[in-house]
Amino acid sequence: MNEVTSFNATGTEVENTETMPHSIEAEQQLLGALLTNNDVYDRVASIIQPHHFYDPVHQRIYETAVARIAKGNLASPVTLKAFLEDDEGLRELGGPAYLAKLAGAAISAFAVRDYAQMIHDTAIRRELIGLGHDIVGKATRAEVESEPRDQIIEAEQKLYKLSEQGQSESGFQSFLKAVTDAVNVANAAYQREGGLAGVSTGLIDMDKKLGGLHKSDLLILAGRPSMGKTSLATNIAYNVAKAYRKGTLPDGTEGTVDGGVVGFYSLEMSAEQLAGRILAEASEISSHKIRQGDMEESEFRRFVDAAKELESCPLFIDDTPALPIAQLAARARRLKRTHGLDLLIVDYLQLVRGTSDNRVQEIAEISMGLKAIAKELNIPVMALSQLSRQVESRDDKRPQLSDLRESGSIEQDADVVMFVFREEYYVEREKPSDEKLDEMAAWQDRMSRLHGKAEVIIGKQRHGPIGTVELSFESQFTRFGNLVKPWQQGGEQEF
Repeated sequence: MNEVTSFNATGTEVENTETMPHSIEAEQQLLGALLTNNDVYDRVASIIQPHHFYDPVHQRIYETAVARIAKGNLASPVTLKAFLEDDEGLRELGGPAYLAKLAGAAISAFAVRDYAQMIHDTAIRRELIGLGHDIVGKATRAEVESEPRDQIIEAEQKLYKLSEQGQSESGFQSFLKAVTDAVNVANAAYQREGGLAGVSTGLIDMDKKLGGLHKSDLLILAGRPSMGKTSLATNIAYNVAKAYRKGTLPDGTEGTVDGGVVGFYSLEMSAEQLAGRILAEASEISSHKIRQGDMEESEFRRFVDAAKELESCPLFIDDTPALPIAQLAARARRLKRTHGLDLLIVDYLQLVRGTSDNRVQEIAEISMGLKAIAKELNIPVMALSQLSRQVESRDDKRPQLSDLRESGSIEQDADVVMFVFREEYYVEREKPSDEKLDEMAAWQDRMSRLHGKAEVIIGKQRHGPIGTVELSFESQFTRFGNLVKPWQQGGEQEF
């Protein structure tokens, strides 16, 4: 019997004879039905996980059975005996004979979903009770380093995990589960014929280099001012939101099958300015023309059509300035709970607020916080970052990892570090005087080669190669696109 410990008003522990909610009979019936008929698994897979079982032995039986079924092998009392005969807990219940007893006692597979729902619901209630006592205990004890606001955020975080994943604390997981998850990710890429395991950016060459934007990854997109960091981020946000499609996932649950819901924290620009940039890209009308209202009738019609199309895109913008990292995480959690969330973009990292007075420690706290959000919500997080001025003092203006501003922790916490670089921007400012004909001719030749081209330099990638991706850049629409290679000149350029 499991007893719950609670606290009185003075913070002293009080024994409570209340038994944790559970149903051993439902667990036995479900396991018996599963070992008798493996097809039952398809009906309960979306409802329960091993950790929902109250009895640890039942957890291990279910986990082992599911692993065999997933491989297309039979899970029966006879086949499971070899895997569980040394299990101490099972030995206490009668050893492998207990497996045969479970299968023999199974009345019917008809009510198996009801049993699964009952096991799931009692597990959630157990977690809620534990979480409630934890909140009460922390609130009762007055501690200097644990302010009420922090406790609220922590409680919300745990409640979010409970509502999304059926548990507030994940703890250790078996290697078997970790391997199964890894195989599922590889299978998703294989099903797309060697395509992407992650979310597509809509930029072919970048997708090939990154394999898409992977769940739980923190991607840093850095560059000097005017390189196009925000433009590239809005392009990716628009491409992902535009491709969004909901459907049935391989495990039978409903979810995102293409594209995704995008959350965009715009700490520098207002939501209206950001929307203007995205509209310029979508309608192919210069952002300057949009701001001035200097449009012809056909252009305005195109602009309105693009705006109507964008209305249905699941792209959410938050332009609250100087947002604390804890608030940023709480809002992202809320967005995922209410609308779903497949990609989070932060523009830009240095404008997020931390709690430390030391700038280097504050940036370290923010980068660690962003990585924690990526892991907790199981989504890619793309954070834009400024680069230090030392880039400008070098002859070769191509950025490198050491140029990341204020903290080495950005490089350390990031799974991917990318730099946006447009050589055209620097060469344009080196224009010689009209009298120097030779220099002018060389400059014009160089400008023609660089015009409309940009590079994304991948300086770090934890799970893949580094290198450079070449993109096209149309400054009037602030749009990056797929660059047509010399051997593709006969075909059309894709955007």
